[in-house]
Amino acid sequence: MSWLDLIGVLLAGLAAGTVNTIVGAGTLVTFPVLVAFGVPPLVANASNTVGLVPGAVTGAWGYRRELAGHWPQVIRMALLSAVGGIAGSLLVVTAPPGTFTAVVPWLLVVAAVLAAVQPRVARALRRHSEHEHGAAETAPLSLGLALGITATGVYGGYFGAAQGVVLISLLGIAWSTDLQRANGAKNVLAGTANVVGAVVFILGGIVNWKIAGLVAVGSALGGVLGARVGRRIPAPVLRGIIVVAALVAAFALWFG
Repeated sequence: MSWLDLIGVLLAGLAAGTVNTIVGAGTLVTFPVLVAFGVPPLVANASNTVGLVPGAVTGAWGYRRELAGHWPQVIRMALLSAVGGIAGSLLVVTAPPGTFTAVVPWLLVVAAVLAAVQPRVARALRRHSEHEHGAAETAPLSLGLALGITATGVYGGYFGAAQGVVLISLLGIAWSTDLQRANGAKNVLAGTANVVGAVVFILGGIVNWKIAGLVAVGSALGGVLGARVGRRIPAPVLRGIIVVAALVAAFALWFG
């Protein structure tokens, strides 16, 4: 990779860390960039997962005030996300060669659709909150939510693009009517799946450390940026770029 490519990876990591904190679809920024630079999809996925860990940590830390007093529940949910994340990442490293490359274009399309419909999800969650008379209530962890978090963790460990969109939907409907609190918990749960997935990929020896390091630096800065000023980014522009990048990457993998 040239110096310009490496700078591009660093900037993609910065954008992904910001996007992950706000929307939860940062992989739809970094993964297409890595594939475009000629990185094999499996290595791109593993290196990207490792690189986004610092961004997940800084993003979760940025929402610590919204989660004050709710950490026992969040930790229990994070453990479920970890179990799912381990299962998903093990699927990546143990599946027959070529499986991930064949599956990931479809996952990119699904993730692009999820990112595109995210505003509708947000509006539905606001209506749900208004139906609850505006009270920022937090419910106990139900069996349905526990299963949903575990299943989402499996997806997060396997690939993870737009995992946050699914998580905030689950949390906003079944856990808390406070969307900022739900978003903070989303960052913790998605980050947990990311961390355990990164450990599995490191042990599997499929990480390009130069790429992972650049994404890590960028995503850590992006996590801080997303928690502080990321909401000022025009959402339609951000979302449009994410959706287009995901679809272009999917078609490139199909026909490249």
